Amino acid sequence: MLSLPLRRHFLFIHSRRKPSFLPFSIAATAISTLPTNTGAATAATSISDRLRQPHPLQAVPANFLLSHPLPSSAHLCLAAHLLARARLFPHSRSLLSRLLAPGHRPHLAASLVDLLHRAALALGPRRSALPSVVDTLLSLLADRGLLEDAVLALARVRELRVPPNTRTCNHILLRLARERRGGLVRQLFEQVPLPNVFTFNIVIDFLCKEGDLMEARALFSRMKTIGCSPDVVTYNSLIDGHGKCGELEEVEQLVGEMRGRGCRPDVVTYNALVNCFCKFGRMKRAYSYFAEMKREGVVANVVTLSTFVDAFCKEGMVQEAMKLFAQMRMRGMAPNEVTYTCLVDGTCKAGRLADALVLLDEMVKQGVPLNVVTYTVLVDALCKEGKVVEAEDVFRLMERAGVKANELVYTTLIHGHFANKNSERALGLLNEMKDKGLELDVSLYGALIWGLCNLQKVDEAKNLLNKMDECGLKPNTIIYTNIMDACFKAGKDSEAIALFHKILGSGFHPNVVTYCALVDGLCKVGSVDEALSHFNRMRDLGLQPNVRTYTAVIDGLCKDGCLTKAVQLMDEMVDKGLSLDKVVYTSLMDGYLKQGNLQDAFAVKAKMINSGLQLDLYGYTCFVWGFCNLNMMPEAREVLSEMIGKGITPDTVIYNCLINKYQKLGNIEEATSLQNEMESVLPSCTNGDTASGSDG
Repeated sequence: MLSLPLRRHFLFIHSRRKPSFLPFSIAATAISTLPTNTGAATAATSISDRLRQPHPLQAVPANFLLSHPLPSSAHLCLAAHLLARARLFPHSRSLLSRLLAPGHRPHLAASLVDLLHRAALALGPRRSALPSVVDTLLSLLADRGLLEDAVLALARVRELRVPPNTRTCNHILLRLARERRGGLVRQLFEQVPLPNVFTFNIVIDFLCKEGDLMEARALFSRMKTIGCSPDVVTYNSLIDGHGKCGELEEVEQLVGEMRGRGCRPDVVTYNALVNCFCKFGRMKRAYSYFAEMKREGVVANVVTLSTFVDAFCKEGMVQEAMKLFAQMRMRGMAPNEVTYTCLVDGTCKAGRLADALVLLDEMVKQGVPLNVVTYTVLVDALCKEGKVVEAEDVFRLMERAGVKANELVYTTLIHGHFANKNSERALGLLNEMKDKGLELDVSLYGALIWGLCNLQKVDEAKNLLNKMDECGLKPNTIIYTNIMDACFKAGKDSEAIALFHKILGSGFHPNVVTYCALVDGLCKVGSVDEALSHFNRMRDLGLQPNVRTYTAVIDGLCKDGCLTKAVQLMDEMVDKGLSLDKVVYTSLMDGYLKQGNLQDAFAVKAKMINSGLQLDLYGYTCFVWGFCNLNMMPEAREVLSEMIGKGITPDTVIYNCLINKYQKLGNIEEATSLQNEMESVLPSCTNGDTASGSDG
């Protein structure tokens, strides 16, 4: 009820016989107690005088109401009711929008609802339109982005026992979901008195996109319990949500339930199915849904075929992707930026940079905009080709085109500069990124730490690790592994091992790469027993050692003289189908030669050559040293001749090994001859490069 005496603000009906013609009068005195200035009062009096005239509401031009200031928020509310009652809804909305102007800011949310409610009481049930104006207000709040105010206003509407329109509630819910306001989505959903299928669909889709599948399924069950039948949109959201999380059995169950309820899959359903099965390598099943799609008469669109293009590219089947791309255009489909970006990425990863550039030219000609993902793919490909200058040119071109750089493209370019030993430029890009207000994320810290580790700047890398902790960013296993590996290479064994224990203490589970770095580092510092312990531990954890891990252990065992164990591991590698590399063969040959076991050394060499591998400089060095150690100088000279014949240039180590042995044997003539040969083959060598008294 209004607080001021009724005689100070009254309304009257000019004619009860024609209720559609609703004359009215608004007193000059404001309905609300808000203070008004003299100018506003004068304007209000003028409007009141005009409105007192016995004309029907339709005779009062709506623009007159809209173009003149009313003395208070309460007058606005009265006029909005009357206009809505006369079904002049756009004009009512225009008046209510004034309540959300900066001058009316203190009256948002519940206060505005109260004003509209008091105006309805003043007008009476026959001339007010409370449900309509309340819905308009809620809609305006949502459209202006005042979502918290909208939720508060809706709560007040319910307190006043005014039934909110479900469609308006859905409108607010949708805006909240798009802005990912999870707390408000859940709060508002519980306030909707009669949720319909659209209400449930908005919230279920939001929960699925947030990855909260348990809550989404609970809401799905609740929906069916209250008798609200799910539609194709409901199932699409759930199928897409479970599919993106790899829960393919749940996806199949949902498809079966969907069909059982007589709900026909549409193109969005099939796109979600094709996407999830392609994403997780189930191409055959994805094709079966694609075939079913055709049988059911559902026409595939650009999204469907782009999904297959992306899947082919990720599987390395670029030729098949290009064929499908050609088919798309033959069908009259216009490939979008996603299609082109997938192809550019696929061709770049296949080492076909020229084809990628042709596709980019085509994108430009077809008017398809290049987005930040497309540019990032190209920058990454150029960096991997060592063309960092060109990559930076593309980066600057992207900025000139108005495409905003993100953290990922900066990370890619910084990584490229570090890989090309250009740390100064990499750090310059880091400062540029900070100046633009972009935040360093885990990936960027990872690139920086990797780069510093490669430059053997271990202390600087560790400082960045500490800075991550200060920023609340949790380093991942890759970052820890890079620093641990760098510590081993810098001779800081104790720090490397301490870092491994920190990985375990941080709740991370070391992967194969971590154990490989640990085992390799321990073997290189002679801690072979400890390395073997970790090697066996990783197998106990179900981690399968890779070639590099086996190689590190075999090399360590050979250097430690444990050749029997090394051969057992080599046989184990063969049984598991792992390819033996040069390091494995060379380590065994070196081990046998150091023991004077020429027969087994030559047997390993024969196996190596039969597998298609050839001796390298280090392999020949092992044989030269082995023959010299046994005083078999003609055989050692024969190895030297063989390697030169194979196009491998001996280094000072080989020459010095031979020269020193001839000197020890008293054959100065041969030693001098080799010295002269070394100086002619390796012009940079001097007499000072010849070691004295060493057996190698």
